[in-house]
Amino acid sequence: MGYTFQFGQVWPFLPRLFDAALVSLQLALLAFCGGLLLGTAGAAIRTYGGAWARRAVKLYVTAFTNTPQLVQIYFLYFALPDAGLVLSSFTAVLIGMTLNAGAYLTEIQRAGFESARRSELEAAAVLGFSRLQQIRYVVLPHAMRVLLPPLSSHFIIMTLGTSMAAVFGVEELTGEALTLSSQTFRSVEVFLIVAGFYVALTLLASLAISLFARAAFRVRVRPL
Repeated sequence: MGYTFQFGQVWPFLPRLFDAALVSLQLALLAFCGGLLLGTAGAAIRTYGGAWARRAVKLYVTAFTNTPQLVQIYFLYFALPDAGLVLSSFTAVLIGMTLNAGAYLTEIQRAGFESARRSELEAAAVLGFSRLQQIRYVVLPHAMRVLLPPLSSHFIIMTLGTSMAAVFGVEELTGEALTLSSQTFRSVEVFLIVAGFYVALTLLASLAISLFARAAFRVRVRPL
């Protein structure tokens, strides 16, 4: 028996899917920005820090890049309440995604830090720049030109990865799709539309990153 598509039963719920898509984008953006800050600090410590600080960051990176992100969020959401710290589902997912992103972005940015020319760092030192000033004015501008393509790819991966938030009851795009499919019994139509939303989100994210790269760092990043 052939399947008959009935998108008319789903179109009225498009505003709900649009709002859920905004939640997915918000979650990805906040986690990426937090992870980027953690990654910048971690990369700086791995490159310029003392021995104990480098070992601590390496332990953090190893722990979060060698365990599934879903398991990390499970720990935050279900284990921390036993220690007296209760997190909302959105907060637990956000913290978990941020910590996970920070570990990966530490390694990504460390490659950029190490790509800075020694002659430029020596010139900055001669001019009296402190270590933090060298990182701020010499290393980071150069590193961002090198790292924007992998950083943009990671952000897109994170945007798609927000779908795991549905496991914890967050009404992001996939979570809302599951709710609508149970209400309308039109799962195929719902998830086809949701797939289109995800494509639109990734294309918009790619375009925004490309425009930002050209405006801020004069780097051309080809949109998807």
